[in-house]
Amino acid sequence: MDWPCTVEELRDVQTRLASVRPSAFPLEENLSVGGVFVCFPRGGTGAGAAGDPGWAAAVTMQGGRHAQVAAVRGSAGAAYRPGFLALREGPLLAAAVDALERKPDVLIVNATGRDNPRRGGLAVHLGAVLAIPTVGVTHRPLVASGVWPQDARWSRSPLTLEGEVVGYWLRTRVGARPLCVHAGWRTGPDLAVEIVKCATGRFRTPEPLRRARTAARRFRTARPV
Repeated sequence: MDWPCTVEELRDVQTRLASVRPSAFPLEENLSVGGVFVCFPRGGTGAGAAGDPGWAAAVTMQGGRHAQVAAVRGSAGAAYRPGFLALREGPLLAAAVDALERKPDVLIVNATGRDNPRRGGLAVHLGAVLAIPTVGVTHRPLVASGVWPQDARWSRSPLTLEGEVVGYWLRTRVGARPLCVHAGWRTGPDLAVEIVKCATGRFRTPEPLRRARTAARRFRTARPV
């Protein structure tokens, strides 16, 4: 599967992805869990534009330990538009994961999955392109809705879209805002939560995604525009 270049092409791909629900991958012990993140120049306002320089990093961890990291520099494919994040970030994220010597068993993405008007958000799309199970983690839902969970750690509450549970609010740290955990490629909402719980340490953000974010920002600082 290639990355679309226009909104119309991406809309068609997302509609096709909505009808593809491959079997969930088995959650086993000692899985390698990856995280991937892209950042753009500091101080940017608005939706950005096609051609914005971007720095993407991918990290894998196994047994709670850092295993490897890869970083790439490239350009955004489009301005940000809700529901069409793949146009802006998809190729950059995929390039960072492809730069890893060994792919993770499952990948955590800073994007929604089935929480998308066409049920084919970037977390689903990236997993389909890379053939890697994925989980989406965001600060807020895109179009799904649900009330926050209780303040106890690991409390959760469903995010629903037209009657379908597409993810959960998950409290990863007491006293902190919960995260949205999204079903992705080969993961349902409940499996996605279990993966995030396994990958989260003392910080609010799952560790592979947190480290990928840090690596991308450091790469940006080391390679100024």
